[in-house]
Amino acid sequence: MTITAAPCVNDGCLMVRGKVVLTHVPTNIILSPGISGAAFLGSTSPIPTSRHVFTLGILEGYKHLCLYRFKIWWMIPGYGKSGSEIPLETQLLLLEIKEESVVEDDDSSGPPTPTTFYVLFLPVLDGDFRTSLQGTPANELQFCAESGDANVQNSQILEPVFINSGDNPFELIKNSIKILEKHKGTFRHIENKKIPVHLDWFGWCTWDAFYTEVNPQGIKEGLQSFSDGGCSPRYLIIDDGWQDTVNEFQKEREPLIEGTQFATRLVDIKENSKFKSSESDARCNNLHEFINMIKGKYGLKYVYVWHALTGYWGGVLPSSETMKKYNPKIVYPIQSPGNIGNLRDIIPDSLEKYGVGIIDPQKIFDFYNDLHSYLSSNGVDGVKVDAQNLIETLGSGFGGRVSLTRRYQQALEQSTSRNFKDNNLICCMSHNSDSIYSWKTSAVARASEDFMPREPTFQTLHIASVAFNSLLLGEIVVPDWDMFHSKHDTAEFHGIARAIGGCAVYVSDKPGNHDFEILRKLVLPDGSVLRAKHAGRPTRDCLFRDPVMDGKSLLKIWNLNKLSGVVGVFNCQGAGSWPLKQTIKDMPSTPLVISGNISPCDVEFIEDVAGENWNGDFAVYAFNSGSLSRLPMNGNIKVTLATLKCETFTISPIRVSGEGVHFAPIGLLDMYNSGGAVESIDENMKNSSELIIKIKVRGCGRFGVYTSLKPRSCLVDMEEEEFIYNSENGLLTLDLTGDCNFRDIEFIY
Repeated sequence: MTITAAPCVNDGCLMVRGKVVLTHVPTNIILSPGISGAAFLGSTSPIPTSRHVFTLGILEGYKHLCLYRFKIWWMIPGYGKSGSEIPLETQLLLLEIKEESVVEDDDSSGPPTPTTFYVLFLPVLDGDFRTSLQGTPANELQFCAESGDANVQNSQILEPVFINSGDNPFELIKNSIKILEKHKGTFRHIENKKIPVHLDWFGWCTWDAFYTEVNPQGIKEGLQSFSDGGCSPRYLIIDDGWQDTVNEFQKEREPLIEGTQFATRLVDIKENSKFKSSESDARCNNLHEFINMIKGKYGLKYVYVWHALTGYWGGVLPSSETMKKYNPKIVYPIQSPGNIGNLRDIIPDSLEKYGVGIIDPQKIFDFYNDLHSYLSSNGVDGVKVDAQNLIETLGSGFGGRVSLTRRYQQALEQSTSRNFKDNNLICCMSHNSDSIYSWKTSAVARASEDFMPREPTFQTLHIASVAFNSLLLGEIVVPDWDMFHSKHDTAEFHGIARAIGGCAVYVSDKPGNHDFEILRKLVLPDGSVLRAKHAGRPTRDCLFRDPVMDGKSLLKIWNLNKLSGVVGVFNCQGAGSWPLKQTIKDMPSTPLVISGNISPCDVEFIEDVAGENWNGDFAVYAFNSGSLSRLPMNGNIKVTLATLKCETFTISPIRVSGEGVHFAPIGLLDMYNSGGAVESIDENMKNSSELIIKIKVRGCGRFGVYTSLKPRSCLVDMEEEEFIYNSENGLLTLDLTGDCNFRDIEFIY
């Protein structure tokens, strides 16, 4: 039998690379071959309907990872070995399949060695229908295809589930998204998008600092306290609380009726009274004056403001004179059975009762354009757009959830592109496939539920969620791992995650409540950050292990810099439980101490940054311990961490010069992502007797390299600089003083 990579159905079994993936595949399942060895799974029904549930077959015996929406807004990871462990609203399913390698050499002896490949299922959009996966107690794998509008029906759906396989799980996901990008044409891969420049600067968001009580004076006090500590944000997000809104269901001087706060509606596109007067001593009469003042005084480069996709949580107020031209009306959400089958959420539940003031889809671009042009004229540089998944519940009567989402998303992207430079849009509460596969220009999206400073059992879940969700999101957007508090019990835990996540680095500290020691490990004196190249993701050996609840696994997250790799190791065990999972009744009274190993092979594609003179070894620098080790590709270092503790390792390929000097730049030793400071490396011979290794770096502070020989001298921008050399481990350190500009360091041997 010829074994091919392309999926096929034989004798009621779904086969991939000769391995049975699903058994008992029903006869109404249709497999349509795709390109590059991929395929689509679809089905037919005798009865047209707006919501189909089809069984694909029985899934048993393989470790799996899934990303599923545990509530309407957000995904989290799930783990298991059978179809019964696949939750409702699964939007990615990855299987690990072991196979015996084929021995081709007749002279070879010994048993075949096991190899691993991966099978990926992606439920996608097919016309006006959106798809998710789910399991049953009988280990059936099913897909649910729904339009969200009772009048939008079909009896066959041919391309709802994409299936592909590969030897490298990260390449598999990337290649699959690129195939879908070309085939579907409804979204773009991250490599084909303009990346907002705010990501390379330190930021501050007002949400946790003030919540909806945000005001100009509070913002001014916060910016001043950062400035006083010598670590000023270069971008600001003015979150919820600046808009002109009304709660029709809240009577004056009466207690708040729980749920009505989410029915609050937008009255005007302009700022509310807090930002229109000098009542709070900000000495500005409007938003324009205020933004000009804080940009000039505090060195802000970018100011973003928040709004919901529907304007506000409860939409817009239909009776508002400003809003009437957009033809709004009150509609009532209809939630999918998948959403309410997992964890219900108070926002859509409340809006089912109070309704949403939705703008006519024909007028939605006019609304966004009017709003964004007004904001832009007042000095605003971009927007964070929240509560995006609410649209999926409002599709009835508008052609369905996919159609309505796409119309809103296209209008939003067109307006932000027209009114703001640099593609300055952050998408939020948007983890449904309706949105994900409609992001054509959107390049940043929040990667998980909020950082919640008052919830001690949510901290480990947050780190695990952002890393695993970035497997999918990171191929379409730059995942935003959310703000955190620099002065918090888990500040370093979150700080190291942001440093290696390839994401924005921003906090939501209250004025005067900062830990500048933490911030200086993330932020250079000029306000820039050392952002890694890609979205941080779990290492390959962590993909099918539960880092939160299995009681034994550390979470490792990898990334690349221009010339090195970085791995963060986190102990997420014993401090929380996944939603919908049985809660750990007796949390350990003492931290759960767990050991594991890190290795250079944890960093995928590190050979791509190693250079021509790489000898196969690595210099590995541990941030917290300050230790430097030399390892081969498959070598390892033992790591032991207590609950909520972490460590980060810079892994730099060792290059061998023509003169036999082994050299590897580490970077800024006092920054969590040390290697992010190294831009380039070069070497040359002078007079056939003098070797010069030259590296270009960014930033200031204590800089380190690994070198097998002590250089005769070191120059920084052509000026000789003193250095310290440790002959036992090969670590050379020097101090880079002054500003954060690029500078050249030369090591002369």
